[in-house]
Amino acid sequence: MTDLPTQTSPQNGAQTAPADAGAAPVTVSASAARRVRTIVAQDGNPAMALRISVSGGGCSGFQYGFTLDDAETADDIVIERDGARVVIDTVSVEYLRGAEIDFIEDLTGAYFKIANPQASSSCGCGNSFAI
Repeated sequence: MTDLPTQTSPQNGAQTAPADAGAAPVTVSASAARRVRTIVAQDGNPAMALRISVSGGGCSGFQYGFTLDDAETADDIVIERDGARVVIDTVSVEYLRGAEIDFIEDLTGAYFKIANPQASSSCGCGNSFAI
């Protein structure tokens, strides 16, 4: 991933990019950053970040995964916005390049939503997609 303008964290080698600098392969909305900060505060571990992954499965071929994680590896891309951190492994980031992570609160519930320009189709719930 040498083509990405990133900074390397001296602690673990993970590559970091500010979400609003245009350098990040994935952007994080203000709403998503606010929700990540809330979740991390409730967890009580300030080292936590939202980890987003892509794996095979789901009704459309690929599915998104969302977990809290306090460990970063040298292969992770770390996106920071407004004090919140989102971590994505380098394999998953290739499926997410150009996407925006948002947090939606509406009458149907509250959820993270990924607007992925690489997805040619997705399922009704939005957690599964095809390329």
